[in-house]
Amino acid sequence: MSKNRREFLIELGFGVVYASGLVACASAAKNDAVVGGENAPKSAPPVRDDFYFVQMSDTHWGFQGPPNPEAGTTLGHAIEQINALLPPPDFVVLTGDITQTTDDPQERRRRMREAKSILSALEVKDVRFLPGEHDAAPDAGEAFHEVFGESHYSFDHKGIHFVALDNVSDSGAAVGEPQIAWLQTDLAKVPRDQPVVVFAHRPLFPLFPVWDWHTIDGDDVLQVLSSHDNVTVFYGHIHQEHHHMTGRIAHHAARSLIFPLPAPGSVPKKLPLPWDASAKDHGLGFRQIEVDADADGKRIAIVEHPLA
Repeated sequence: MSKNRREFLIELGFGVVYASGLVACASAAKNDAVVGGENAPKSAPPVRDDFYFVQMSDTHWGFQGPPNPEAGTTLGHAIEQINALLPPPDFVVLTGDITQTTDDPQERRRRMREAKSILSALEVKDVRFLPGEHDAAPDAGEAFHEVFGESHYSFDHKGIHFVALDNVSDSGAAVGEPQIAWLQTDLAKVPRDQPVVVFAHRPLFPLFPVWDWHTIDGDDVLQVLSSHDNVTVFYGHIHQEHHHMTGRIAHHAARSLIFPLPAPGSVPKKLPLPWDASAKDHGLGFRQIEVDADADGKRIAIVEHPLA
């Protein structure tokens, strides 16, 4: 990341928690198993411009309880902060658990429609959604599809190929063979050296399976993704910042917008951390993800913005 760009980010005044360049260019290691074989595209399009997008996660709209006595206003506060970003992000993505789970199908839909209405206040008009288990597990994603649309998809933006995966609609925490086959077909159209960014709700690697912090068939997904040289995964679910590598694939978890959870395996039982009224950010925040083409055309940097 260029010095001027870094200084600009700090001057935004959001209290940068984490900011470092993650060079995501092709590894020197070679792999003959290229998805798509001879028919695959041979070279990646350039990253045309520096840009950034915002990741929000785990808003849990409809939650009530001591872990966040300000649950009714936290989402609106985050939207105000994002709307104040200059320049504005190219798009915003919500990586699941948009709503708090409920067994009532009508209440589930009501919460989703209400959350979508609140999020319409975002001045960034390109807003993308994927489900969390709170949104989709009770009905295999039926209500989510009705309100938000597709639960897995891909798109291209300024030389980056983006993929949204659904690893929550299956109540067993799997992506599933049909979606993995779709992913393989999708990536067959993408040059091996083109940067690929993946969005998911659960971690694709076994972070802490006892706490449901994993994806049953995540290894199969990672095998497909490993056929590309430059892959970064952004996920939610664990309500805290976390960074991990599986081979050449970088995985980054985002903070929640409702309450933080303890570090993996740090306590006997997974429960929300108590509300700290003296903390400026209460352990909450959203993530700003920079794509900087100054150095090598394929560089990603992460900036965490707590809720001040």
